[in-house]
Amino acid sequence: MGNDNTDVKTGFIEGTQVLNDDAKSGFFKRIRDFLGKPSAKYSVITIGIVFFIGGILFLDGFGTLVQRTNTLEFCISCHEMKDTVYQEYKETIHYNNRTGVRVTCPDCHVPKEWTGKMKRKLEASKDVWGAITGYIDTPEKFEQHRMEMATREWARMKASGSSTCRSCHSFEGMDARKQKPSAQKNHLAAQKEGKTCIDCHKGIAHLLPKEYEEEV
Repeated sequence: MGNDNTDVKTGFIEGTQVLNDDAKSGFFKRIRDFLGKPSAKYSVITIGIVFFIGGILFLDGFGTLVQRTNTLEFCISCHEMKDTVYQEYKETIHYNNRTGVRVTCPDCHVPKEWTGKMKRKLEASKDVWGAITGYIDTPEKFEQHRMEMATREWARMKASGSSTCRSCHSFEGMDARKQKPSAQKNHLAAQKEGKTCIDCHKGIAHLLPKEYEEEV
């Protein structure tokens, strides 16, 4: 009896395998037959063209969206930014200077490389959410959280080695002869100690938090 049951099970499994193989063969045969038709070839080409054009339009639209969110106008479109840090920034050399080179929000706060830029965009959603929920919707609330926000931004810049700062400023490009003695000394020490811009230059575009002044 045991052998009979084994033979039945084996035959069932083998029969199932044969049916599966036949089904697979039939499926691929139908695909080959379809692709062999002249009309099918044109259909495949049409689908390929549609996907190609659609991909281009998607990438173009996505790139335009990213570029649009990477402007000063977008950054200050909420009053939380426009009425606070933007007004502070307008009083600095990064806004008005003798050479007429204006540095905007993305130049300092958004990395240039694609991966870093996308990561920063995702992180910025927290700032947008803070504006929507009223977390920093008044000057008083903004000042209450200024140290928290500044600390987070300083840490982000520190982690990247002040990469956004160094896209304009570099030790190699500095002419020490045109610097004040104190600046020459500090820049030389910073180079030796492996420091980057944000280690020494906090509060150059925005006011320092009151708590930071207490810690100094």
